[in-house]
Amino acid sequence: MPPDPTQLPADCPESVRLARLEARLARLEAHLGVPAGPELPAPTPAADIEPSTATGTDDEFEFEVGQNWFAVAGILALALGAGFLLSLPHVRLPAGVPSLAGSLVAAGLFLLAHVWRRSFELVAGYLRGAGLALLWFATLRLYFFGAQPVLDTTSLAGCLPLVLAVAFNLTIGWRRKSPWLTGLALLTGYATALAVGSAWFVLGSLRLLSALTVTASLRAGWQRLGVTGIPLGYATYLLWAVGNPLRGGALRFTTEPAVAPAFLLALVVLFAMASLLRPNREREDAVPCASALINCGLGYLLFLVHTVAAFRPDVAVAHGLASAVFLGLAVMFWVRERSRVSTFLYAMTGYGALSVAIMKAAAVPEVFVWLSLQSVVVASTAVWFRSRFIVVANFLIYVAIVLAYIILSKTESGISIGFGLVALVSARILNWQMDRLELKTELMRNAYLVGAFLVFPYALYHLVPGKHVGLAWVGLALGYYVLNLMVQNRKYRWMGHATLLLTAFYVTVVGTSRFGPVLRVMSFLALGTVMLVVSLVFTYVLQRSHPKKTE
Repeated sequence: MPPDPTQLPADCPESVRLARLEARLARLEAHLGVPAGPELPAPTPAADIEPSTATGTDDEFEFEVGQNWFAVAGILALALGAGFLLSLPHVRLPAGVPSLAGSLVAAGLFLLAHVWRRSFELVAGYLRGAGLALLWFATLRLYFFGAQPVLDTTSLAGCLPLVLAVAFNLTIGWRRKSPWLTGLALLTGYATALAVGSAWFVLGSLRLLSALTVTASLRAGWQRLGVTGIPLGYATYLLWAVGNPLRGGALRFTTEPAVAPAFLLALVVLFAMASLLRPNREREDAVPCASALINCGLGYLLFLVHTVAAFRPDVAVAHGLASAVFLGLAVMFWVRERSRVSTFLYAMTGYGALSVAIMKAAAVPEVFVWLSLQSVVVASTAVWFRSRFIVVANFLIYVAIVLAYIILSKTESGISIGFGLVALVSARILNWQMDRLELKTELMRNAYLVGAFLVFPYALYHLVPGKHVGLAWVGLALGYYVLNLMVQNRKYRWMGHATLLLTAFYVTVVGTSRFGPVLRVMSFLALGTVMLVVSLVFTYVLQRSHPKKTE
């Protein structure tokens, strides 16, 4: 008996069965003249039969592994295999044949990627990347790995095929609007610079490739490419600066050309432009913060190592220039977008470079004077930057300077007096602009005042003859009281009180055992007189301001 055309196979999907049933009902209604009823709302698809979350997640992960990971691993394995094959000497073949074969394989990968661009879009993208890498390596094969090189890198014309290969890769990456293909092309560019090895070629390529990275980041919105390009650029400079070991050079820092550190600072400025010129400057998200951190950390660290290792006589001038560059970038970040993180990072790097310049230009102990004066400059600029981070970092550096002086200096020459004055001035600057800094507590201002309170007695103890230390501390306390009258800040009164109590302890403990009879009497009389006068003054002031409290 012939099969019924209305019968559907048992494994037919439910959607097909429902569609067929609705069509038959529609024909019956039309034949019988039955008016169509109101349309029912479509049910929520798969609302009742949704598989469990765990199963869906497992399936998605399996497809991720099968579709993406295997494709990447497979194409990477094929590309590496082809690269290793090209690196063999092939002494029985003409010198240019391996490169030609590699180029033909790369062309085949491009063709296959074009054919699969719609049906296997993901795999096609990976194939295209493998083709870019293989094409560049096949071109590199003309210069290296063979028994007899076809071309050499000693002339500009000889380098032209490598340059054209990089240009082709960059063009493909840009036309495909692919950040990862563009990044791969940039990687081949940096590798080409190292392969050529000439100092001016390397430095010029670094400038050009860094500029292309920043341009791509800004015009196409590939901010992550801009961040990735920073370590690539600095790694290339480092490999060149240590003698280019990839070309078999000895590990030693190069000293030529003398302007190489200036090129490095130019890279710092270029990479900073990727954040400074980005269109969405209203907020500072993770990408510009990471860019600033990597640029300051790697850029200045590499600058420091290279200048100290290879340009030692010019370290002070070089780091003075670096300080101006980083501080200038900090000012630009603050003026253009009121950045807090980037401004802090570039500013602190600039201050660090200035510290290196000072330490190179001045000797111990005079260097500590200049470093402490720098602390005042930092506190002043922190007010303008509205940066609490700079204030805290500056105070920690100030403490480190004082401790380093105490440990390294064999004798006290009066420099500690300068430390105390710096602490007082810094505290006044922070108090003057406390609202601008948006500090919720007085912790940092109090920290500077505590520093002054400790440093001044220490300095006087070492500068003044032992028998006059107590009198010098009394004079210091009187100075605090005068300062209180000038600025109308009770904290200086408390510093005077604390200094008098410290003097009383010193005179009582040390004076009774070490001073002679006459000096002991004079010390106690002077201390007692001053403390009594202070008490009378406070009593008088209290009577004038709060008469009821003194009845």
